[in-house]
Amino acid sequence: QVQLVESGGGLVQPGGSLRLSCAASGSILGINRMAWYRQAPGKQRELVATITSGGNTNYVDSVKGRFTISRDNAKNTVYLQMNSLKPEDTAVYYCNVFGVQWTGGPFDSWGQGTQVTVSS
Repeated sequence: QVQLVESGGGLVQPGGSLRLSCAASGSILGINRMAWYRQAPGKQRELVATITSGGNTNYVDSVKGRFTISRDNAKNTVYLQMNSLKPEDTAVYYCNVFGVQWTGGPFDSWGQGTQVTVSS
């Protein structure tokens, strides 16, 4: 089993910054893709950013230039640095990690979600 623990959400004013963290633990042999999703009230879950094992990143257009995804492979942790936050960034943010367990089988795990609220 692989568990993910998220932290770093909260309330911030427009233009402010937050940094989300997601640490993976358990029977991890290797991690391939790490990603952040978000879901706003009444909307579908949206892919925000991804990072591969090689460090290649992709972002949804609405966050390009404002958000940065990064990973610490030694700590099995993925981060999302969010700058210049806007009210429309308000959502529950979820991390998602895909990799291989020590058993040789794949895993595709989700964090518990952390609330980000951007409001004055």
